[in-house]
Amino acid sequence: MSIDHDHRRGTDTSASDHDAIEDDSRTASTTDSTVSTTRHRWADGTRTVFGPLWADRRVGVTAATAVATAVATAVATAVAVGWGLLAGWWTPRGPLTTSQVLWSIVISLTVGLLAGFVSRSRWAMLSAPVAFAVVFELARVGTDGPTVDGIETSTYGLLALVVGRVFHGLLSLFPMILGAMIGAGAARTLQPVVERSARRAGRYVRRMVAALATVALVALTIGLVQPASTDSIVDANGDVVANSVAELTKIDVNGHDLALMIRGQDIGNPVLLFLAGGPGGAEMGAMRNHLPELEQHFTVATWDQRGTGKSSPELDSASTLTLDSYLDDTIAVTDYLRDRFGQDRIYVLGQSWGSTLGVLAVQEHPERYQAFIGTGQMASQLATDTIFYDDTMAWARNSGNSSLESELTATGPPPYEQMLDYETALSYEHEICPYDHTPNAEGEGGFSENFLVEEYTLIEQVHLLGAFMDTFGVLYPQLQDIDFRDTATDFDIPMFFVQGAHEADGRAEPFADWYPAVKAPIKDLTVLDTSGHRPLFGDPHTIDGLSVIGAALGLVSGAVARLRHRRDREVGP
Repeated sequence: MSIDHDHRRGTDTSASDHDAIEDDSRTASTTDSTVSTTRHRWADGTRTVFGPLWADRRVGVTAATAVATAVATAVATAVAVGWGLLAGWWTPRGPLTTSQVLWSIVISLTVGLLAGFVSRSRWAMLSAPVAFAVVFELARVGTDGPTVDGIETSTYGLLALVVGRVFHGLLSLFPMILGAMIGAGAARTLQPVVERSARRAGRYVRRMVAALATVALVALTIGLVQPASTDSIVDANGDVVANSVAELTKIDVNGHDLALMIRGQDIGNPVLLFLAGGPGGAEMGAMRNHLPELEQHFTVATWDQRGTGKSSPELDSASTLTLDSYLDDTIAVTDYLRDRFGQDRIYVLGQSWGSTLGVLAVQEHPERYQAFIGTGQMASQLATDTIFYDDTMAWARNSGNSSLESELTATGPPPYEQMLDYETALSYEHEICPYDHTPNAEGEGGFSENFLVEEYTLIEQVHLLGAFMDTFGVLYPQLQDIDFRDTATDFDIPMFFVQGAHEADGRAEPFADWYPAVKAPIKDLTVLDTSGHRPLFGDPHTIDGLSVIGAALGLVSGAVARLRHRRDREVGP
């Protein structure tokens, strides 16, 4: 019985195993069928997509080329983007120094070459510069000033555009476009093909254009790298005068490299520090063109203040550019001159805004100065601008200039936060206060007539106006609380003033209110008949070969010397 039972159990087990095997077989068959179906579908899809390529090799080559071109274009654009990021961080206002200009040209040319060569397409002449420009503008967001702000269509706005973005484009975009043209041409040359004569002629034209552009870039670069210089002081025989000084130098002033032009026939003469107007003005050209006579009486130090002229690369970080920092810089430059030339006290001569800075300096540290000379003297910037605004509005109404009247009404009276807002109220001085400039050595152009001098490089000459606008935009709003009529009337040193008879009412009236209240050991006012706001450079009349201002300053030094001598005698040994 047990045997039969076991036999039946074996028979039942065999049947069960057989059923399981059949089930596994059916599952495997189903899986194989699914895989086979998937493979067939994938193959069909592949044939659908790539069949035309396999059927026609030219189509395959075209597709592969398109993919390669897309990758190359992405790489070329990435290179331009990287250079845009670096330039936006390194030179947010564009290249300002010779080394920055050279590196900008070289890197931009290299980026263009890579973009053109990798992409093998002249489209790189467009894509690379556009990518660079967009990223550069984004990278320098936060940098303020008319040359970097939004584009304005006013006169000052267009000037800011030209000396800012246009000049930067000449130094960066132009080399990049040229490089892309050369790179694309070189890449195509490495894969020569038979060309029709028309295409060959086009290639020759492009090569000629590239050659001419290269010559232009080389010539521009040579012009930009020419160094600045100042002539030696020589005698009638052309020999350098013994003990004279004539140099351009930069000194560390509170962590900034600021520029000085120092000239004089005898370093034993009194030292005179000249403070230019603005803020933002640079007057090395005017001092060289109009006041060489001062060098006979003084060792003249003409200082380009931070952010201006040869010191324009030191503007940023603009947030640290304050009235207090400018005053600290003035004292530091004064101490440098005192130490270098071994003089306990020096003279300070200020023009326009420079006269404001000079008054603040001698008021705070009279022990460092022999005397102060102010010309085009400012007493209150806000009072001046308010008078200008009122006079301009009256002139616009009287002359029927309704558009100017509307602009003034829309802008409102000063003060303003933005530099370009001052343009409407301050740009009509010559119409409101006209006078004959022809007798003067300097015309209506003011300091802009004195840009083209060897003391400034070509780069600096281009940036003089831009530096003026950017510096003015940062500092001028900080001057609105200054009013010497209330805060600066008592001085411990002699105070001399040289004014123009044709000074505009906006400046003349506040000065006329202030001058009677000034108390000083010596106080004197000289008015030059043919001059306006810049009598220092305007009056051409001579006295014994010296300009009026030169003679006046010679008398100043004599008067101060006599005062010191009298005081020494009163004090006794």
